[in-house]
Amino acid sequence: MLLKDIVEANHYSFVDSFDSWQDSIYGAAQPMVADGTLDNQYLDKIIENVNTYGPYFIIMPDVAMPHSTLGGTGVYKTAIGFCKVKEPVVFDPNDETKNARLFFTLAAVDNEQHLQNMVQLSEMLVKEGIVEDLLAAETKEDLLDIDKKYSD
Repeated sequence: MLLKDIVEANHYSFVDSFDSWQDSIYGAAQPMVADGTLDNQYLDKIIENVNTYGPYFIIMPDVAMPHSTLGGTGVYKTAIGFCKVKEPVVFDPNDETKNARLFFTLAAVDNEQHLQNMVQLSEMLVKEGIVEDLLAAETKEDLLDIDKKYSD
């Protein structure tokens, strides 16, 4: 399942907090920057999009899916990254439902792979109880246990 792929690619991190929502975009994607999956140009574009459109990638309370335009500049491989933050990141101080603690950064080299990423992530997140389990996760072993628990 998806979490096992994320762990095997070393595209995960656990963080206490970020200084700002902008820092969370860079920080959550750090494992993907480190291995050349994407670079800061892509993350700059995500921040630019939030400044223009608001936090469009908050897909449910506590869950963010940062991504930019399809085939965006700065993406070199298709992947999904995971970051859990202990302290909620505030994207809109007037709307608590826009806070996020789970970040799934999407990077795709083409439209088909982008849609595939979104479908994979959506299928995982609709499983009853998985968001709560992810919020409780603290290690890569926890992620692998969650992956096993929810695999069909």
